[in-house]
Amino acid sequence: MRQEGADLNGEARLVDAMLERGSRVLDAGCGPGRIGGELARRGHSVVGVDVDPVLVDAARRDHPEVTWAHGDLAHLDLLDSVLKPAGTHGFDAIVCAGNVMTFLAPGTYGAVLDGFRDHLAPDGRAVIGFGSGRGYDPEQFFDDAAEAGFTSIQRFSTWDLRPYRRNSDFLVAVLGTGA
Repeated sequence: MRQEGADLNGEARLVDAMLERGSRVLDAGCGPGRIGGELARRGHSVVGVDVDPVLVDAARRDHPEVTWAHGDLAHLDLLDSVLKPAGTHGFDAIVCAGNVMTFLAPGTYGAVLDGFRDHLAPDGRAVIGFGSGRGYDPEQFFDDAAEAGFTSIQRFSTWDLRPYRRNSDFLVAVLGTGA
């Protein structure tokens, strides 16, 4: 895709623009580490989590400077193992890209969003992107996010900040806790 001119760093560029250097970032549903690896290259402290151990191993091989963990986002628990030992009260940003939300087990959306909220620093942001028409209606997502305690800060239809409309093919939501 890169050889064809595709922008493979749009997600990382957007999240990076919202952060100070050295910010703590959770790459939720990290896959092989493309986004988390790029954010680390840009100077952030990154932790990536994915349910697929093969993808986590690939991330470890390709981006050894990042902390990668095998885990289910519906049971996210990095507070004692990652955050407290680092002396922090949460991640400055959580990025969840690549349609991860649409691949979750049915009925776990709320648990995942609750986990994101619990792992986010008080003034942190969760940036979540997924395609519409993939089984998770964006309006239901916003209802679930509000129920988890998030407020919608901004909505885009692409990672390069095109405006979101109800009929958009893709959603990039920037959420905060209002704290």
